[in-house]
Amino acid sequence: MKGEKKNKTIKSIRIDVDKCVGCMACELICSAFHATPKYSSNNPARSRIRVIRDPIADIYVPVYAGEYAVAECAGRDKYTIDGKEYDECAFCRASCPSRDLFKEPDSGLPLKCDMCESDPSLEKPMCVQWCLNEALIYEEREVETGEENKQDELEIGLESLANKYGLHKIMDIVTRMSAAKKG
Repeated sequence: MKGEKKNKTIKSIRIDVDKCVGCMACELICSAFHATPKYSSNNPARSRIRVIRDPIADIYVPVYAGEYAVAECAGRDKYTIDGKEYDECAFCRASCPSRDLFKEPDSGLPLKCDMCESDPSLEKPMCVQWCLNEALIYEEREVETGEENKQDELEIGLESLANKYGLHKIMDIVTRMSAAKKG
């Protein structure tokens, strides 16, 4: 019915930075889980979680990929942790035009944490399961929402490709692919 509120399950990963030792097992299993075929390889550049590291100061901060940002943000704040300065981008979850973090290394398409959605579904994302120090904690909560009008993954991916290569080039390629399938 129109105007009816719906419940939505919000899945998130809470990060306890005091427990992270920088082992990067989360990056390893994430990249292996998302390899094609699954578990056939691992490449941390394809991981949807990254550990910001400063081993000398013993600082490790896991950050998992969030929504794609079409434009670069204006935030350029600096954070000082134990005397070392970090810029705001180091802890940002977005895949954006100003950096290569959370982008598929071959295509440049944005990566986003999907909480290891799969069939059969998992009880917890793989990074949470593999975190030996329990620095990553999986949480779910129910919220009331109205109808959402969000871009789906295909639209986000096509928009990213169009921004990188131009809409006409993408359309030409799709036309050629369509003609090749018919022929």
